[in-house]
Amino acid sequence: QVALRASGVFGRRLVRAVGSRTSGDEGWRASGSVLVTGGTGALGAHVARWLVANGAEHVVLTSRRGLDAPGAVELRDELAASGARVTVAACDVADRDALAELLAGLPAELPLTAVVHAAGVLDDGVLDALTPERFVSVLRAKADAARHLDELTRDLDLSAFVLFSSLAGSVGAAGQANYAAANAYVDALAERRRAEGLPATSIAWGPWADSGMAGDDAMERRMRREGMPPMAPESAVAALRQALDLDDTAVTVADIDWENFTRTLTAVRPSPLIAELAAEAGLGAPTGTGTDTVKVVTDADSASPLGERLSGLPKAEQDRALLELVRTQVASVLGHGGAEAVEAGRAFKELGFDSLAAVELRNRLNAATDLRLAATLIYDYPNASALADHLRGELLGSD
Repeated sequence: QVALRASGVFGRRLVRAVGSRTSGDEGWRASGSVLVTGGTGALGAHVARWLVANGAEHVVLTSRRGLDAPGAVELRDELAASGARVTVAACDVADRDALAELLAGLPAELPLTAVVHAAGVLDDGVLDALTPERFVSVLRAKADAARHLDELTRDLDLSAFVLFSSLAGSVGAAGQANYAAANAYVDALAERRRAEGLPATSIAWGPWADSGMAGDDAMERRMRREGMPPMAPESAVAALRQALDLDDTAVTVADIDWENFTRTLTAVRPSPLIAELAAEAGLGAPTGTGTDTVKVVTDADSASPLGERLSGLPKAEQDRALLELVRTQVASVLGHGGAEAVEAGRAFKELGFDSLAAVELRNRLNAATDLRLAATLIYDYPNASALADHLRGELLGSD
């Protein structure tokens, strides 16, 4: 992303957040009523517990299903046992009228003093597969709801307006173009509110452990390989507290394994965005400074070194080597012990592939072959055998 201004062209860079409270400043404390959207979800529940411990007298937790959401009744009872007043409401905060009605019904003796917008949905897919409807559903839950919260609370004396954003918006994430766009909007909304003198803190989160959004064990293994191990919720809540204490506008919070993260983020092209932080971690600048060129291999200009090695083998050996390559990379993406766990004719979707796994496989095969393969690879060639045949044609040309 770049910004064109009269004074020049500006790029985005991540830098380490610094700051300290002034002497005598006790930091942010909750009071009165605090609204938490997505409040019955995993992230919302952690936030609600912290808010109650931090002084909130009344927490309003919204979700589409209200008390019918899994764990909602237990969460309400747990928080109430701590002495707080708890309201769990079935409210689609992307519905402006429904949100306005909810806000109008808050008790006058406990006015709304803070908002935490933690609601959101995922609908991942490679860009070619993301229909307008799939963009709308994700933008509605995150961006539309944030806009309504902004508009409907502007006249209130809020001490905090917290927007839960995502690393997908600040850094990018394979298969999450719609989610990245929604969260980039949220980040921009925080900046706009600050410019208008209103409270706003947008936190671009990396994955939380046991978050629901991070997914299953296979997803967690993949995130660890890519350098983003899920954060302990206690660490994330501590970071939230620090961001509010320091009155930050926009921060990114994630547990980063810089060696793996840098390798993942720069697998296709350099990333000046993280250059300074990667250098701080002792890794030097990520592969290049933006002037690097990417080699695109075509049949016309011969093949990659792998293709050269294969060209001296009989066709049967070529086929066997390429199938083994594909099965090995598929096994690595899915966290299996070896290629034997991957049936050559079984569809990738049946093996457990999703859009994020598809992009990881594409990146691995790009690195192994020096080709530039499409992210739609597993949809165009739906099993290991078909994909190996495709690689043979790309590397060696037609017979």
